Amino acid sequence: MTSRLSVPFPPAGLPLLLAFDLDGTLIPDAGREVPPATVEALSRLRALGVRLAVITGRDLPPPHVLETARPDAVATNNGGRIEIGGQLHAEARFTPAELQAVLAHELEDARVVVFTADGLYVDLPPGREPEGWMRARGSRPLAEAPQEGILKVGFYHPEVAEFAARLRETHPHLVLTGAQPPYTEFLTVTPVGAHKGAALSLIADALEIPLERTVAFGDSDNDVAMLELAGYAVQLGSLPLLAPHAHTQIAGPEALGAYLHALADRLEAEG
Repeated sequence: MTSRLSVPFPPAGLPLLLAFDLDGTLIPDAGREVPPATVEALSRLRALGVRLAVITGRDLPPPHVLETARPDAVATNNGGRIEIGGQLHAEARFTPAELQAVLAHELEDARVVVFTADGLYVDLPPGREPEGWMRARGSRPLAEAPQEGILKVGFYHPEVAEFAARLRETHPHLVLTGAQPPYTEFLTVTPVGAHKGAALSLIADALEIPLERTVAFGDSDNDVAMLELAGYAVQLGSLPLLAPHAHTQIAGPEALGAYLHALADRLEAEG
């Protein structure tokens, strides 16, 4: 597939829906706050009538993101759980059989994290305790996880790529991201239909905005589905696998504010 890189701005005028990945896009990797220039640009765009969405692999966006970006819609868990106007709109869950297949991973000493809408459950190598964000979130042992209501499973292990290949063969309908650069030791698995492209489509439909009037921003492999589906796609960073799906490319979260300000300038000039 040849690259679509060439067009610097999306189509002119309204309506317009901008959909943003979080880490490495709207905020720096592992960050918690939207850069000031981006906050200012988003405020301008909202005032002009542009609709905003956050579509992230995280299960819980940082409070600063929601307070400053003020999105019309938020999709978490790689698009598997969607809220519009603060109300639950859609949620994709594993069946018990699917969950059993996913957890039968055979990855010795893997770190496994299972997500529900209410919290997370972890399976750690012997002698290791939850740390960092898992500890801060009050994670519980995987043995206590329910068999229903699971939205996402994450694996941390050097051999996740081999496990991903096996799971794709046995359960091709499940959605797998990661297990390749830049996340060679991290794999995310979500239920059928739980990907960012589906989330973008559902959000656009709920907000009554045609897909050709959507602009998606992303930096990693789990963004491919929404970049490909959006009317216009913006790649942040330089990951090679995204280039065929993008219409333009910007350096990263630090450059996003200037790009969005230029878009707001254009919309204002169009009147």
